[in-house]
Amino acid sequence: MKLLLLTHSRELSKKTNTGSLVAKELGENCRIIPWHRVTPDAELVHEIANSSVALLYPGEDSEALNDMSHYESYIILDGTWQQAQKMYNQSPYLKALKKVHINPAQASIFSLRRNQKSNGLCTAECAAALLEHQGLSEQAQQLQNTLIKFIDEYGKNTTSPPPQEQPKKQ
Repeated sequence: MKLLLLTHSRELSKKTNTGSLVAKELGENCRIIPWHRVTPDAELVHEIANSSVALLYPGEDSEALNDMSHYESYIILDGTWQQAQKMYNQSPYLKALKKVHINPAQASIFSLRRNQKSNGLCTAECAAALLEHQGLSEQAQQLQNTLIKFIDEYGKNTTSPPPQEQPKKQ
């Protein structure tokens, strides 16, 4: 299984980005792809056309990840909820993909940002859930441990809460 992190440009430089943790943990099984509204990544478009790819995205036309859901690659939109919605809405090639969603067994432990969806997971938690689903429990647990350590370390290195992220005005 390969994870493709389609990452919003503003997310690439954020210290609270968990996509970088996923890429570091999974190595060649993960690729960070900067999202561009006008020109989609050529390798991503090629992969979508030539392999079994699903988009991890909750919505009415999304099916719950289950025992029958096995794809070669999964795309995770890496950004705030507002950024992810924008990326999806402005990328026709994403709308054409099969969409799956996770039914989290527990609430997110990610507390480094405000305005999170109550049932939402951060990128690293989504990746861990996909790994677990694929039977890669050790990798999932390692990623979860790395996330916990990241949250703890970030909290120790800041004296004030992270700045509130404002959605960009359209």
